[in-house]
Amino acid sequence: MRTSVLIFSAPLLMALLCSTNANAEARLTVHTDQTGPVIERNVYGHFIEHLGRAIYDGIWVGEESDIPNTRGWRNDVVEALKAIRVPVLRWPGGCFADTYHWRDGIGPRDQRPSRVNILWGEIQESNAVGTHEYFDLVEQLGAEAYVNGNLGTGTPREMADWVEYMTSSSPYGLASERIANGREKPFKLHHFGIGNESWGCGGGMSPEYYTSLYKHYSTFLRTPWTYPIQTQWIASGGHGYGDDVNAGGMTEWTDYLTENIEPDFLLGFNAVSFHYYTHPQGTALSEKKGPASGFPETQWISTLARTLLMDGYLEANRKVLDRNDPDNSVAFYVDEWGSWYDPTPDTNPAFLEQATTLRDALVTGLNFHIFHRHADRVTMTSPAQMVNVLQAPVITRGNDMVLTPTYYAYKMHVPFQGATRLDMQLKKVPKYSHAGQSIPALSATAAVSEDHGVVIGLINTDPHQSHTLRLNLTGSKSESEWLGEVLTAKTMDAYNTFSEPQVITPRTVDIDLQATNSVITVPAKSMMVIRQK
Repeated sequence: MRTSVLIFSAPLLMALLCSTNANAEARLTVHTDQTGPVIERNVYGHFIEHLGRAIYDGIWVGEESDIPNTRGWRNDVVEALKAIRVPVLRWPGGCFADTYHWRDGIGPRDQRPSRVNILWGEIQESNAVGTHEYFDLVEQLGAEAYVNGNLGTGTPREMADWVEYMTSSSPYGLASERIANGREKPFKLHHFGIGNESWGCGGGMSPEYYTSLYKHYSTFLRTPWTYPIQTQWIASGGHGYGDDVNAGGMTEWTDYLTENIEPDFLLGFNAVSFHYYTHPQGTALSEKKGPASGFPETQWISTLARTLLMDGYLEANRKVLDRNDPDNSVAFYVDEWGSWYDPTPDTNPAFLEQATTLRDALVTGLNFHIFHRHADRVTMTSPAQMVNVLQAPVITRGNDMVLTPTYYAYKMHVPFQGATRLDMQLKKVPKYSHAGQSIPALSATAAVSEDHGVVIGLINTDPHQSHTLRLNLTGSKSESEWLGEVLTAKTMDAYNTFSEPQVITPRTVDIDLQATNSVITVPAKSMMVIRQK
């Protein structure tokens, strides 16, 4: 069977599939009858923090707003997020979590105290969005809740009281206060983090000191015996700030935690967190990181090269977990990741607003591929952040909303949520080189989706030329119908704006693909997903 498919009308954006090509450079073999671990839905999670316009004037507008909303959450953003099936939502931070006192955010809104957000711009925090509002958003999205507790400036009693307030079904105690505030049934608390970045903004702690605090605080955290779900308790772990995958911050937290916290009833934990931000130069803590748009090719390749370091960080931590936790009882949550550049000029630099371009879509896709490779340990991730901040899928301004290339990367990968990873080999991969740096030009991932169709993700990091690969699907039926999507653009820094919201969007075509000896041409600087109907 021979098929030629035009993905885009412009020659620059063309992808062809055909049955023979003697010059195919790479070889991809996907074993559709050899499966690996499930790619958990929560790998495609999200994160909102009380930071800049991430919540207020972002997704929360209040019930009195002229912008259409449901109980204060704007409808257009919620519907866009439902379309990418947000599986879990982390809140209230981030660094903000360790300054947040949950009682400030309950009760009548007009009676809640106003605070200063000391971390992000020293602006007013109205506390209009608190526990009840957050869970309302989670329920509108059909997502799981991930709440981060205040270890840095809170007390064990404060944290324990919050868990009781959220989860107790008793007619007494804090549940009665929750009921008085309008919620009779307990909230479903799927995940609870005990502190955030405790090595840094969460308290500047050592792993030893944090572990002692974790044992202290967690001793008093309880959910009722009758609670319908099992809350996952999350320990604050290490980070990838820097380029050395063997540096202490990469693994020492994972090592010490898993060596010194026993997985028993009182003191155990279910997951350890990890943070890593991608940047073109310096580190995520450096003042100058490089522009989000209008960047040179040197920063295209350096950004993609740095995001690929995630694989080494995960592998190093896997080795520690495999040694200390051979029963695989502790998961690894990458609950902050994504690109971080210099703030957009003429915006409040503390709000961390930046353009989100084609480069960021490829950063997203490459991380998806890496997370899939480590799917047995990496069962949740959440990038920073969901709306208006850093690598946001959604940007809002007043009544308007625009979807970014990152959003479309998530939408294209929806079939991977809950899919089962397939064994595959990608060989003879060409290199993309520039200014003394080289990275693989092609990346691939494959899975069988929940509806039993094969889905394959491909990325071409080369901004100048397409690359071909010869595809063999072992165990696949050749008569299957296939659907293909490609995301690319004319320039490396293309992004959608309020005046031009369709500059970069996926293009979809029906394709035919043989089970063996097919050749796929992946366009320059592109992300591609093909799947069985």
